[in-house]
Amino acid sequence: MDLPISPGLLISLIIVVIAVLIISKGLIIIRQSEVMVVERLGSFHRVLESGINIIIPFIEQPRAITMLRYRKMGEEYTAITSDETRIDRRETVMDFPGQPVVTTDNVTVRINGALYYQIIDPKRAVYEVENMSQAVEVLAKTTLRSVVGKMELDKLFESRAEVNNEIQAAMEEPASKWGVKISRVEVQDIAMPEEVETAMRLQMAAERKRRATVTEAEGEKSAAIAMAQGQRESSILNAQGDKESAILRAQGEQESIKLVLSAIGDSEENKRTVVGYLLGQSYIKVLPNMAKDGERVFVPYESSALLGSMGMFREMAGSPEDTVANHLKRGNGSDNNLRSGIVGGAAGGN
Repeated sequence: MDLPISPGLLISLIIVVIAVLIISKGLIIIRQSEVMVVERLGSFHRVLESGINIIIPFIEQPRAITMLRYRKMGEEYTAITSDETRIDRRETVMDFPGQPVVTTDNVTVRINGALYYQIIDPKRAVYEVENMSQAVEVLAKTTLRSVVGKMELDKLFESRAEVNNEIQAAMEEPASKWGVKISRVEVQDIAMPEEVETAMRLQMAAERKRRATVTEAEGEKSAAIAMAQGQRESSILNAQGDKESAILRAQGEQESIKLVLSAIGDSEENKRTVVGYLLGQSYIKVLPNMAKDGERVFVPYESSALLGSMGMFREMAGSPEDTVANHLKRGNGSDNNLRSGIVGGAAGGN
Protein backbone atom coordinates (compact mmCIF):
# COMPACT_ATOMS: atom_id res chain seq x y z
CA MET A 1 0.00 0.00 0.00
CA ASP A 2 1.57 3.28 -1.08
CA LEU A 3 1.65 6.08 1.42
CA PRO A 4 0.67 9.39 -0.05
CA ILE A 5 3.36 12.12 0.18
CA SER A 6 1.91 15.41 1.07
CA PRO A 7 3.20 18.56 -0.59
CA GLY A 8 4.32 19.94 2.77
CA LEU A 9 6.48 16.88 3.44
CA LEU A 10 8.00 17.10 -0.01
CA ILE A 11 8.89 20.72 0.49
CA SER A 12 10.42 19.91 3.85
CA LEU A 13 12.57 17.20 2.32
CA ILE A 14 13.71 19.57 -0.39
CA ILE A 15 14.60 22.18 2.18
CA VAL A 16 16.57 19.62 4.21
CA VAL A 17 18.47 18.48 1.14
CA ILE A 18 19.30 22.07 0.23
CA ALA A 19 20.38 22.77 3.79
CA VAL A 20 22.67 19.74 3.78
CA LEU A 21 24.17 20.86 0.49
CA ILE A 22 24.67 24.38 1.78
CA ILE A 23 26.29 23.14 4.93
CA SER A 24 28.53 20.70 3.06
CA LYS A 25 29.56 23.38 0.59
CA GLY A 26 29.67 26.31 2.95
CA LEU A 27 31.27 24.76 6.03
CA ILE A 28 35.07 25.07 5.74
CA ILE A 29 37.60 24.03 8.34
CA ILE A 30 40.93 25.87 8.08
CA ARG A 31 43.93 24.24 9.72
CA GLN A 32 46.49 26.01 11.83
CA SER A 33 48.98 28.22 9.92
CA GLU A 34 46.69 28.21 6.86
CA VAL A 35 44.39 30.92 5.48
CA MET A 36 41.91 31.20 2.61
CA VAL A 37 41.08 34.20 0.46
CA VAL A 38 37.34 34.36 -0.22
CA GLU A 39 35.68 36.33 -3.04
CA ARG A 40 32.03 37.33 -3.16
CA LEU A 41 30.68 37.56 -6.69
CA GLY A 42 34.23 37.90 -8.06
CA SER A 43 35.49 40.59 -5.64
CA PHE A 44 37.66 40.21 -2.58
CA HIS A 45 35.54 39.74 0.52
CA ARG A 46 37.60 38.43 3.42
CA VAL A 47 40.39 36.14 4.57
CA LEU A 48 39.38 33.03 6.47
CA GLU A 49 41.63 32.23 9.44
CA SER A 50 42.18 28.85 11.11
CA GLY A 51 39.11 27.20 12.62
CA ILE A 52 35.51 26.63 11.47
CA ASN A 53 34.26 29.07 8.84
CA ILE A 54 31.04 29.27 6.86
CA ILE A 55 30.68 30.73 3.40
CA ILE A 56 27.70 31.11 1.14
CA PRO A 57 27.91 28.52 -1.63
CA PHE A 58 27.74 29.74 -5.22
CA ILE A 59 28.05 33.32 -4.01
CA GLU A 60 31.31 33.20 -2.09
CA GLN A 61 34.17 31.26 -3.58
CA PRO A 62 37.79 30.71 -2.40
CA ARG A 63 40.45 32.31 -4.62
CA ALA A 64 43.27 29.97 -5.56
CA ILE A 65 46.94 30.93 -5.57
CA THR A 66 49.44 29.52 -8.05
CA MET A 67 52.48 27.90 -6.46
CA LEU A 68 55.63 26.72 -8.23
CA ARG A 69 57.77 24.04 -6.62
CA TYR A 70 60.78 22.04 -7.74
CA ARG A 71 61.25 18.32 -7.24
CA LYS A 72 64.78 16.99 -7.57
CA MET A 73 65.07 13.72 -9.46
CA GLY A 74 68.69 12.65 -9.54
CA GLU A 75 70.65 15.61 -10.89
CA GLU A 76 67.66 17.23 -12.57
CA TYR A 77 65.00 19.54 -11.15
CA THR A 78 61.39 19.19 -12.27
CA ALA A 79 59.07 22.19 -11.95
CA ILE A 80 55.59 21.44 -10.57
CA THR A 81 52.85 24.10 -10.75
CA SER A 82 49.66 23.83 -8.72
CA ASP A 83 46.65 26.01 -7.85
CA GLU A 84 45.93 25.94 -4.12
CA THR A 85 43.01 27.53 -2.30
CA ARG A 86 44.62 27.09 1.09
CA ILE A 87 47.57 29.42 1.53
CA ASP A 88 50.32 28.16 3.81
CA ARG A 89 51.71 30.96 5.99
CA ARG A 90 54.64 28.94 7.30
CA GLU A 91 58.19 29.59 6.16
CA THR A 92 58.77 27.85 2.85
CA VAL A 93 62.04 26.86 1.23
CA MET A 94 62.56 27.11 -2.51
CA ASP A 95 65.54 25.12 -3.78
CA PHE A 96 65.83 26.35 -7.35
CA PRO A 97 68.27 24.90 -9.92
CA GLY A 98 71.79 26.24 -10.40
CA GLN A 99 72.25 29.38 -12.46
CA PRO A 100 75.25 30.36 -14.60
CA VAL A 101 76.84 33.58 -13.30
CA VAL A 102 79.84 35.49 -14.69
CA THR A 103 82.18 37.10 -12.14
CA THR A 104 84.20 40.29 -12.69
CA ASP A 105 87.29 38.27 -13.65
CA ASN A 106 85.30 36.61 -16.48
CA VAL A 107 84.85 33.21 -14.85
CA THR A 108 81.52 31.49 -15.44
CA VAL A 109 80.33 29.59 -12.39
CA ARG A 110 77.12 27.73 -11.71
CA ILE A 111 75.51 28.63 -8.39
CA ASN A 112 72.78 26.63 -6.71
CA GLY A 113 70.88 28.57 -4.05
CA ALA A 114 68.05 28.10 -1.57
CA LEU A 115 65.48 30.75 -0.72
CA TYR A 116 63.44 30.89 2.51
CA TYR A 117 60.31 33.03 2.36
CA GLN A 118 56.99 33.44 4.17
CA ILE A 119 53.61 34.80 3.06
CA ILE A 120 52.57 37.44 5.56
CA ASP A 121 49.80 39.13 3.55
CA PRO A 122 47.69 36.57 1.64
CA LYS A 123 45.61 39.26 -0.10
CA ARG A 124 48.66 40.86 -1.71
CA ALA A 125 50.15 37.47 -2.56
CA VAL A 126 46.99 36.66 -4.52
CA TYR A 127 46.09 40.00 -6.13
CA GLU A 128 49.38 41.92 -6.48
CA VAL A 129 51.26 39.33 -8.56
CA GLU A 130 50.14 36.70 -11.01
CA ASN A 131 52.41 33.88 -9.84
CA MET A 132 53.94 34.74 -6.50
CA SER A 133 56.38 31.83 -6.20
CA GLN A 134 57.65 32.25 -9.76
CA ALA A 135 58.08 35.98 -9.23
CA VAL A 136 60.13 35.34 -6.07
CA GLU A 137 62.27 32.78 -7.89
CA VAL A 138 63.02 35.08 -10.83
CA LEU A 139 63.80 37.93 -8.46
CA ALA A 140 66.22 35.71 -6.53
CA LYS A 141 67.99 34.61 -9.72
CA THR A 142 68.40 38.11 -11.14
CA THR A 143 69.57 39.49 -7.80
CA LEU A 144 72.04 36.63 -7.50
CA ARG A 145 73.53 37.43 -10.90
CA SER A 146 73.73 41.11 -10.06
CA VAL A 147 75.48 40.60 -6.72
CA VAL A 148 77.89 37.87 -7.83
CA GLY A 149 78.71 39.75 -11.04
CA LYS A 150 80.34 42.47 -8.92
CA MET A 151 82.79 40.06 -7.26
CA GLU A 152 85.88 38.15 -8.24
CA LEU A 153 85.95 34.38 -7.93
CA ASP A 154 88.25 34.33 -4.88
CA LYS A 155 86.12 36.95 -3.16
CA LEU A 156 83.00 34.91 -3.86
CA PHE A 157 84.36 31.90 -1.98
CA GLU A 158 85.50 34.05 0.93
CA SER A 159 82.28 36.10 1.26
CA ARG A 160 79.35 33.72 1.03
CA ALA A 161 77.70 35.29 4.07
CA GLU A 162 78.13 38.74 2.54
CA VAL A 163 76.56 37.52 -0.72
CA ASN A 164 73.60 36.00 1.16
CA ASN A 165 72.95 39.20 3.12
CA GLU A 166 73.24 41.40 0.05
CA ILE A 167 70.78 39.27 -1.94
CA GLN A 168 68.33 39.25 0.94
CA ALA A 169 68.54 43.04 1.35
CA ALA A 170 67.99 43.58 -2.38
CA MET A 171 64.91 41.32 -2.42
CA GLU A 172 63.14 42.63 0.66
CA GLU A 173 61.58 45.74 -0.87
CA PRO A 174 60.04 44.24 -4.06
CA ALA A 175 58.96 41.08 -2.21
CA SER A 176 57.18 43.13 0.46
CA LYS A 177 54.87 44.54 -2.26
CA TRP A 178 53.70 40.98 -2.88
CA GLY A 179 53.03 40.30 0.79
CA VAL A 180 56.10 38.07 1.05
CA LYS A 181 58.87 38.23 3.62
CA ILE A 182 62.31 36.99 2.57
CA SER A 183 63.74 35.23 5.61
CA ARG A 184 67.18 34.36 4.24
CA VAL A 185 69.04 33.33 1.12
CA GLU A 186 71.72 30.65 1.09
CA VAL A 187 74.28 29.96 -1.64
CA GLN A 188 74.63 26.17 -1.56
CA ASP A 189 77.01 25.02 -4.29
CA ILE A 190 79.43 26.86 -6.57
CA ALA A 191 80.47 24.78 -9.57
CA MET A 192 83.46 25.97 -11.62
CA PRO A 193 84.89 24.88 -14.97
CA GLU A 194 87.42 22.08 -14.74
CA GLU A 195 90.37 24.17 -15.97
CA VAL A 196 89.62 26.90 -13.41
CA GLU A 197 89.41 24.35 -10.61
CA THR A 198 92.77 22.85 -11.67
CA ALA A 199 94.37 26.29 -11.73
CA MET A 200 93.02 27.05 -8.26
CA ARG A 201 94.45 23.81 -6.92
CA LEU A 202 97.88 24.64 -8.34
CA GLN A 203 97.63 28.13 -6.90
CA MET A 204 96.68 26.73 -3.51
CA ALA A 205 99.62 24.30 -3.56
CA ALA A 206 102.01 27.12 -4.53
CA GLU A 207 100.64 29.32 -1.78
CA ARG A 208 101.13 26.60 0.82
CA LYS A 209 104.68 26.01 -0.43
CA ARG A 210 105.37 29.74 -0.20
CA ARG A 211 104.07 29.86 3.36
CA ALA A 212 106.27 26.90 4.30
CA THR A 213 109.31 28.59 2.75
CA VAL A 214 108.58 31.85 4.55
CA THR A 215 108.12 30.02 7.84
CA GLU A 216 111.39 28.14 7.37
CA ALA A 217 113.22 31.37 6.46
CA GLU A 218 111.81 33.13 9.52
CA GLY A 219 112.99 30.24 11.69
CA GLU A 220 116.49 30.39 10.22
CA LYS A 221 116.49 34.16 10.67
CA SER A 222 115.49 33.86 14.32
CA ALA A 223 118.15 31.19 14.89
CA ALA A 224 120.84 33.35 13.23
CA ILE A 225 119.81 36.37 15.30
CA ALA A 226 119.90 34.33 18.49
CA MET A 227 123.33 32.91 17.58
CA ALA A 228 124.69 36.37 16.75
CA GLN A 229 123.36 37.75 20.01
CA GLY A 230 124.97 34.88 21.88
CA GLN A 231 128.31 35.44 20.14
CA ARG A 232 128.08 39.16 20.83
CA GLU A 233 127.37 38.64 24.51
CA SER A 234 130.16 36.06 24.68
CA SER A 235 132.63 38.47 23.02
CA ILE A 236 131.60 41.22 25.41
CA LEU A 237 132.08 38.96 28.40
CA ASN A 238 135.47 37.76 27.08
CA ALA A 239 136.56 41.33 26.46
CA GLN A 240 135.48 42.34 29.93
CA GLY A 241 137.39 39.37 31.34
CA ASP A 242 140.52 40.28 29.34
CA LYS A 243 140.20 43.87 30.47
CA GLU A 244 139.90 42.95 34.12
CA SER A 245 142.76 40.45 33.78
CA ALA A 246 144.99 43.07 32.13
CA ILE A 247 144.11 45.57 34.83
CA LEU A 248 144.92 43.08 37.53
CA ARG A 249 148.24 42.16 35.86
CA ALA A 250 149.12 45.82 35.47
CA GLN A 251 148.24 46.47 39.08
CA GLY A 252 150.41 43.52 40.13
CA GLU A 253 153.36 44.75 38.06
CA GLN A 254 152.84 48.23 39.46
CA GLU A 255 152.94 46.91 43.00
CA SER A 256 156.02 44.82 42.17
CA ILE A 257 157.84 47.86 40.73
CA LYS A 258 156.90 49.92 43.74
CA LEU A 259 158.25 47.25 46.09
CA VAL A 260 161.50 46.96 44.12
CA LEU A 261 161.96 50.70 43.98
CA SER A 262 161.19 51.01 47.66
CA ALA A 263 163.86 48.35 48.31
CA ILE A 264 166.67 49.68 46.09
CA GLY A 265 165.77 53.32 46.00
CA ASP A 266 163.67 55.40 43.65
CA SER A 267 166.41 57.34 41.92
CA GLU A 268 166.24 57.85 38.15
CA GLU A 269 169.10 55.41 37.52
CA ASN A 270 167.42 52.67 39.58
CA LYS A 271 164.13 53.26 37.80
CA ARG A 272 165.78 52.80 34.38
CA THR A 273 167.42 49.59 35.59
CA VAL A 274 164.14 48.11 36.81
CA VAL A 275 162.30 49.15 33.64
CA GLY A 276 165.03 47.57 31.52
CA TYR A 277 164.64 44.34 33.42
CA LEU A 278 160.89 44.25 32.92
CA LEU A 279 161.21 44.96 29.20
CA GLY A 280 163.78 42.20 28.91
CA GLN A 281 161.33 39.77 30.49
CA SER A 282 158.72 40.75 27.89
CA TYR A 283 161.21 40.08 25.05
CA ILE A 284 162.07 36.67 26.50
CA LYS A 285 158.37 35.73 26.60
CA VAL A 286 157.87 36.76 22.97
CA LEU A 287 160.96 34.98 21.58
CA PRO A 288 159.45 31.43 21.56
CA ASN A 289 156.49 32.68 19.50
CA MET A 290 158.83 34.50 17.10
CA ALA A 291 160.86 31.30 16.56
CA LYS A 292 157.83 29.21 15.57
CA ASP A 293 157.52 30.65 12.07
CA GLY A 294 161.15 30.30 10.99
CA GLU A 295 164.63 29.06 11.78
CA ARG A 296 166.20 32.50 12.13
CA VAL A 297 165.16 35.15 14.59
CA PHE A 298 166.30 38.77 14.26
CA VAL A 299 166.54 40.54 17.60
CA PRO A 300 166.68 44.36 17.65
CA TYR A 301 169.72 46.06 19.08
CA GLU A 302 167.69 47.59 21.86
CA SER A 303 166.52 44.19 23.01
CA SER A 304 170.16 42.95 23.17
CA ALA A 305 171.03 45.86 25.41
CA LEU A 306 168.00 45.16 27.58
CA LEU A 307 168.92 41.48 27.88
CA GLY A 308 172.46 42.47 28.85
CA SER A 309 171.06 44.78 31.50
CA MET A 310 168.91 41.90 32.80
CA GLY A 311 171.94 39.60 33.06
CA MET A 312 173.95 42.24 34.82
CA PHE A 313 171.04 42.99 37.10
CA ARG A 314 170.69 39.33 38.03
CA GLU A 315 174.47 38.92 38.62
CA MET A 316 174.62 41.87 40.95
CA ALA A 317 171.28 41.92 42.74
CA GLY A 318 169.24 38.95 41.53
CA SER A 319 165.69 39.40 40.19
CA PRO A 320 163.57 42.28 41.45
CA GLU A 321 161.37 39.76 43.24
CA ASP A 322 164.40 38.28 45.02
CA THR A 323 165.60 41.74 45.88
CA VAL A 324 162.30 42.58 47.47
CA ALA A 325 162.23 39.29 49.37
CA ASN A 326 165.81 39.79 50.64
CA HIS A 327 165.01 43.33 51.56
CA LEU A 328 162.05 42.22 53.60
CA LYS A 329 164.16 39.57 55.38
CA ARG A 330 167.15 41.73 56.19
CA GLY A 331 165.28 44.73 57.24
CA ASN A 332 166.20 48.34 56.87
CA GLY A 333 169.86 47.79 58.04
CA SER A 334 170.99 46.47 54.69
CA ASP A 335 169.20 49.13 52.65
CA ASN A 336 172.33 51.11 51.76
CA ASN A 337 174.43 48.08 50.74
CA LEU A 338 171.68 46.67 48.47
CA ARG A 339 171.00 50.01 46.90
CA SER A 340 174.70 50.70 46.25
CA GLY A 341 175.24 47.23 44.73
CA ILE A 342 172.39 47.68 42.26
CA VAL A 343 173.42 51.17 41.32
CA GLY A 344 177.00 50.07 40.78
CA GLY A 345 175.91 47.17 38.59
CA ALA A 346 173.72 49.44 36.52
CA ALA A 347 176.56 51.93 36.13
CA GLY A 348 178.94 49.23 34.98
CA GLY A 349 176.42 47.97 32.43
CA ASN A 350 175.99 51.47 30.94
